[in-house]
Amino acid sequence: MAMQVGSGQSGGRRGRRRQRHAPMSEINVTPFVDVMLVLLIIFMVAAPLLTVGVPIDLPETRAKALEGDTEPITISVNSSGEIFIQDTPITIEEIVPKLEAIAENGYDERIYVRGDQDADYGTMMRLMGRISAAGFKRLGLVTLEERDS
Repeated sequence: MAMQVGSGQSGGRRGRRRQRHAPMSEINVTPFVDVMLVLLIIFMVAAPLLTVGVPIDLPETRAKALEGDTEPITISVNSSGEIFIQDTPITIEEIVPKLEAIAENGYDERIYVRGDQDADYGTMMRLMGRISAAGFKRLGLVTLEERDS
């Protein structure tokens, strides 16, 4: 009885020798990049919708939209008379020092005032008067485009 040694076959399954592969040490980056690009697109689309967080019921007019190349400072007055810079609550006495602190272009900074249609007219005029008296001349009132009923 003779036996072959080193013939390359073992008595395993169907006579094949099982090969062991080394673990893969490289990360497949393609799915990661795909997910990141999708998230980037979602945030690019959603970011302009999140710029002003104060809920205001704006009045409607037929005025044309202003065009600008920089992001303006937005001041909002809600129906109960509360004043906000962007979405931070502030008192009317603090409005001018805060504007001077955050205005990147100095007194040439564009400032948009958003007033709820139920806001007190006197509050709106006091606010705009203080801003104008401080030297800011590029004020704009934000409204919605009037719809034909």
